[in-house]
Amino acid sequence: MIIVHGLFPIIPDQRQEALDLMYEMATATKAESGCVSYEFYVAQTDPNQFLLFQEWESVDALQGHFETVHMEQFLEKLPSVIAGDIVTRRYEVRASDDMDGADYEDDHSEVESREASPKAAASSQPKIIH
Repeated sequence: MIIVHGLFPIIPDQRQEALDLMYEMATATKAESGCVSYEFYVAQTDPNQFLLFQEWESVDALQGHFETVHMEQFLEKLPSVIAGDIVTRRYEVRASDDMDGADYEDDHSEVESREASPKAAASSQPKIIH
């Protein structure tokens, strides 16, 4: 699986145009073959910083995304709403359902053993979201 993370600084008075542009891009991209997820988010600490999180089944699927008409249109419109450099990172990951590895078990047990009550132990355990 390929994960791409991006940061987009937005011109404050172009914020609505940026939101519309990102919505159009996300809607079109989600229909692409090989797209697992594609979402833009607004940063909680800066309403003019947009975050992009996307997941792809393969590098080939991501490459196909770069060759779409909606990507070309997005890239044409993007400079009018961007306030600075866009930062993106791409990761290739291997998915695993095995979250009960030996190292995790040891760390997890240590956290539980420090708690006085079952309720306190449950509230302090790390939450795993995948």
